[in-house]
Amino acid sequence: MIQDVLIAFLWSISPFGEAKVGIPYGMLNGVNIYLVFIVCLCANILVFPLMQFFLKHINTYLLRWNFYKKSAVYVARKAKVGSGDNIKKYGFFGLVFFVMLPIPGTGVYAGSIASYIFKIESRKAFAANAIGIFFSSLIVWSTTLLTMKGIA
Repeated sequence: MIQDVLIAFLWSISPFGEAKVGIPYGMLNGVNIYLVFIVCLCANILVFPLMQFFLKHINTYLLRWNFYKKSAVYVARKAKVGSGDNIKKYGFFGLVFFVMLPIPGTGVYAGSIASYIFKIESRKAFAANAIGIFFSSLIVWSTTLLTMKGIA
């Protein structure tokens, strides 16, 4: 069980799935449904400060290399195009909605990059990302739970 909780945590902190993968993984492997929700939610929220540190400190150093710079510009464009209209028009709530959508390409990684690009204050960006992550996790958790019970 501890191994399954750890794997769910790692999926939730990973950019390849976030809590959208961690929660179903944990629930389908028999981890307590409430424990898996809390662990995956906390892991996903932890991504925001890590991304902020990376973007503010490490990113500027890595931009010296052309390969990294091309990749970073590509990722930044994708985040800006995917979230730009919502964040420009609705601000804080646009960012919450963007992070909340449990679909590929949205989530805390893209939300962190978008808040960095649009220069949203760190506290507001953290709150928007945390609220969005909570609702996204709740949607994934309840959908997985209903599916496991054969209702959805």
